[in-house]
Amino acid sequence: MDLKTFTSAIAQIAEEKGISQEKVIETIESAIAAAYKKDYGKKGQMIKARLDPETGNVKFWQVRKVLDESMIYSDKDLEKLKAKEMEPIEGKTRFNPERHIMIEEAKKIDPKIKLDQDLEELLEAREDYGRIAAQTAKQVILQKIREAEKDSIFSEFKQKEGEIVSGIVQRIEGGRVFFDIGKTLGLLAREEQIPGEFYRSGQRLKVYILSVEESPRGPVIFLSRAYPKFISKLFELEVPEISSGSVVIKSIAREAGSRTKIAVASTQERVDPIGSLVGQRGTRISAVILELGGEKIDAIEYSENPEKYISNSLSPAKVLEVKILPKNKALAVVPEDQLSLAIGKAGQNVRLAAKLTGWKIDVRGPARPASQGEAGEPEKAKEEVLEKEEAEIKKKGKGVLKKKKEEEKEEKKEEKVEKVKEIKKRKETKEKAK
Repeated sequence: MDLKTFTSAIAQIAEEKGISQEKVIETIESAIAAAYKKDYGKKGQMIKARLDPETGNVKFWQVRKVLDESMIYSDKDLEKLKAKEMEPIEGKTRFNPERHIMIEEAKKIDPKIKLDQDLEELLEAREDYGRIAAQTAKQVILQKIREAEKDSIFSEFKQKEGEIVSGIVQRIEGGRVFFDIGKTLGLLAREEQIPGEFYRSGQRLKVYILSVEESPRGPVIFLSRAYPKFISKLFELEVPEISSGSVVIKSIAREAGSRTKIAVASTQERVDPIGSLVGQRGTRISAVILELGGEKIDAIEYSENPEKYISNSLSPAKVLEVKILPKNKALAVVPEDQLSLAIGKAGQNVRLAAKLTGWKIDVRGPARPASQGEAGEPEKAKEEVLEKEEAEIKKKGKGVLKKKKEEEKEEKKEEKVEKVKEIKKRKETKEKAK
């Protein structure tokens, strides 16, 4: 065997598949052991092979587990098990001379051996193998390397969960987009896509690794572009102050494809958190917006003071006053001309501000009373008066209907009585005539 070619082939396989050379050698050992067993072994035997990469020599061992009488079924027990007269006992096994050896015999071979250990007995080395054995070895190598590759991919991407990777759109199937992210494909489900975003084959985009799961076909990497943390990871790439820790992202509220609010704070006095995010002439925030396909981003300064934080969160609207109410509610008073801006289209601005701060925010104009309680009392009184009037009208209407129905019933009764009287008169006149 040409050892130089052999070792270079091992190194090439390890590099291509992303697995260690030790794992490749272990795979080859398993394949050689399978081939040896196929041609020279017996049924039930456990064969172990060890390859020396430096010399190319291979040694073989038969592996047998050391047992005693208490660990095996007796002949009577086996008969009962066949007849289903007893249940299998945990810790006991059926003795097989090719796989097991009694402690007394094992001690003769290796005096230091103990119960439940594996005894390795050296076998005669062989170099000639048949076609079937060679085919078996090939299948074992392919299968083992495939399994090792899957394990390597899973462990690599499992460590990258919560990170951003660059991927190329490979194909689109039923709304799902498959990205080539290196050694494997990642899946971008419909619900994790940015609404209104279109994908084409060969397009390069950044994606967030949401989760990595194992499946019979191998690891499945779930990707996202709609997840809120995708924004924070994009800013980490663009803003070195976030990576260094001088600027901290406190909260994110996002409606993917439309608008995002991000609250940031500085850990150093001289560092401006908003300026760090925006960058010189808006270069940093523009790069993130470009990656998101034009999604609007509001950078907001975080504050420990809830009134100030809520006021900042309603940006770009100007807030006159913020009042903290019970049950985690807040009232924000804004100028009349800023009211629609503070609420936003379909309530988006105030909705995102509430998600960002964790407060239920009510936006009012300055003409309205300051608190919800004061504003509510006269309105409630008016509503009660209106409700009473409506109820009275309904009652009166019901009374009129009842009277009409009663009158109609009386008229019908009178008509019936008159008809009966007429019929009686006719009968009487007929009798008199006869």
